[in-house]
Order: sequence, then C-alpha cells, then structure tokens
Amino acid sequence: MNSLLRTDKEITQIYKRNADTVYRVCFIYMKKHTQDLEDAISQTFLKLLTHDKPFESIEHEKAWLIVAASNVCKNMLSSGWRKKVNIDSDYFSTYCPPFETDETIACVMALPDKYKTAIYLHYYEGYSAAEIGRLTGKSESSVWGYLHQGRKLLKDLLTEV
Repeated sequence: MNSLLRTDKEITQIYKRNADTVYRVCFIYMKKHTQDLEDAISQTFLKLLTHDKPFESIEHEKAWLIVAASNVCKNMLSSGWRKKVNIDSDYFSTYCPPFETDETIACVMALPDKYKTAIYLHYYEGYSAAEIGRLTGKSESSVWGYLHQGRKLLKDLLTEV
C-alpha cells in the first residue's frame, strides 16, 4: 500500500528516521500496555500512508508524526472500550520496554497529558515553546505555563520517590 505522494522507499526512510521517536511518544501515553502501544505505533504509521500532503522538511515530518502519535494515543485512551475493560490485568501488563526508563521518565509519564506532552517535547525532543505551541495548537504562553506547572509537579513527584 502506497501513499499518493510517497514511494515505498520514502516511507521506509521516514519510518527509519522516526520509529524511535514515535515509539517513545506512544510509550509515554500507553505506559506498560503492550498491545495498545503496538497498536498506537501502527496506527500512527498508517496515518502516514494516507497523509497526502508533502512535508516541508525532515523536522516538519518528525513534528507531524509526534502530533499524530499523540492524537492516536489520546483517542485510544478515551475510547469507551478501554473504560469497560480492566486494562491493568496481567494480559496487558507483561511488557518490558526495550529502552531503559528511570524514575524521571516514570514521573513524566505520570503527569497529566498537557504537562507530559509539553515536558516531553521540550526536554526530550528539543522543541521550543513556540514550536510546541504550533504542534499542539496552543499559544506559546500556554506552553510556557504547562512547562512551568509540569516542572513543579515533576519536582513534587521526584521528591516523593
């Protein structure tokens, strides 16, 4: 299956450049739920296949995939099915991530979505507040507020650990 604008080779290159980033974004949202994590990653790259607009640059491509992954995860987390099923059962908690997590990333994952997203994009992906604002559709001042409040919450969580 091919996107209208991209060859198989281009899609493979985009995947290779961004697979780790998409994985980390989805992991932050899905935490330990293996099947949901894998589904979110797959759905994000499926969105790429049907995305029919060209990317302005490699950074634009990465930013688009981060937003797409975040949106896929948020949609999955808000689904009615998820609320009816016990997602903390052993079936869903058998995953051990292939990258090491420390107490800091564990605390970042525990933050509410708006703070988690801002903190992750700023400190782990290197985006500025203005860029995060464009990615998330928020004002730059809102992003600065999320970063400020997120750092305070993160500090509280880290002192508890």
